[in-house]
Amino acid sequence: MLQKQSILIAGGGSTFTPEIVLLLLERQADLPLKELKLYDNDAKRQAIVGEACALLVKERAPEVMFSYTTDPKEAFSNIDFVMAHIRVGKYAMREQDEKIPLKHGVVGQETCGPGGIAYGMRSIGGVVELIKYMEQYSPNAWMLNYSNPAAIVAEATRRLCPTSKVINICDMPIGIEENFAAILGLPSRKELDIRYYGLNHFGWWTSIRDQEGKDLMPEIQEYTKKHGYLSPQLASDPHLDASWRETFEMVKDVATLDPTTLPNTYLKYYFYPDRVVAHSNPHHTRANEVMEGREKRVFDECQRLVAQGHAKDTHFEIGAHASYIIDLARAIAYNTKERMLLIVENRGNISNFTWDAMVEIPCLLGANGYEPLHVGAIPTFQKGLMEQQVAVEKLTVDAWIEGSYLKLWQAITMSKTVPSADVAKAILDDLITANKEYWPALK
Repeated sequence: MLQKQSILIAGGGSTFTPEIVLLLLERQADLPLKELKLYDNDAKRQAIVGEACALLVKERAPEVMFSYTTDPKEAFSNIDFVMAHIRVGKYAMREQDEKIPLKHGVVGQETCGPGGIAYGMRSIGGVVELIKYMEQYSPNAWMLNYSNPAAIVAEATRRLCPTSKVINICDMPIGIEENFAAILGLPSRKELDIRYYGLNHFGWWTSIRDQEGKDLMPEIQEYTKKHGYLSPQLASDPHLDASWRETFEMVKDVATLDPTTLPNTYLKYYFYPDRVVAHSNPHHTRANEVMEGREKRVFDECQRLVAQGHAKDTHFEIGAHASYIIDLARAIAYNTKERMLLIVENRGNISNFTWDAMVEIPCLLGANGYEPLHVGAIPTFQKGLMEQQVAVEKLTVDAWIEGSYLKLWQAITMSKTVPSADVAKAILDDLITANKEYWPALK
């Protein structure tokens, strides 16, 4: 019999929390639960989500202890895993991350370019705080961190918490792999044997095979030339926001830069920033789509369930985001040695790339953590792009640690999405004003 686990979801007021809770309850045969807690520093948001999740747990698994709290000691005591997905500044600050760069004619995106740098400067302190709480109250626990921007957060945890039991992950490649499976007519991405390398939101698939070893790349590449990554299922999804539909379709152009691989969708912001800006509405960005769409749907559903007093007819949807985090916890809890994409220190696994860069590569995962799989040398095109982007991430963390205006100006200037140092400085000065409550003071 598998040992039961005690799990804390940090960022309990997130719109993703109900689907994670639902899937945890559905997959107790794989990851049995003893206790499930939610933690957030926003009591109002968490209460809305927490009360709805309390109904889910009571109806589906009443033997599981459930609670939600804003008290770190109560939250982080006696747990096995922290599943962390926090957003410091919430969607109001995401809106600034997107709209300030666009005002200057630059890509406005929450994890790429100046917006991602701004978000990273807010996220570092919040994630490090969670790690310290975990180590104080449950020193044997693992943190599964998928707080964005994952690349900058991973670099910060590498430097600020080098001995901590933290695994940095991203669900975006997993979502894309589910699209691959759908394109191929397969039931799940777990039918695929993949090879991938890069940085977070900045990588390439080099091999996709089925379990018998058949090469599936040509079929996906041929589909991509016509449709991008917009699978038939996604194309008919009424909840797919317009910005994501455009992103999946635009892969057909991104992929032309290297026809031998398949790219991460986010590379469009680096390869075609002028086109992205031209198609962006500086007054209504992805943040507004989320607030009007997912944010409203999830909170309305939470309030509906609480008002009726039961969750038997819930409309919450479960996505790849939730599935991946549970697979990860299960691999550690029961030493399954599952192969997963993680964000880890390179240490020669990409043999011709920066030793201490945080790269996203396949790893074997078990009770003692992860074992990265060797990638080997990568082509000049990808290597050059990645070196530039790694420098952006490292300079951003330098700026946070040192309180350095210059380092942050350098980081924004170096981003491939920014045309000049003058534009970088103008964006930075506006971001400093917007983030005065969240960033360390810069000098």
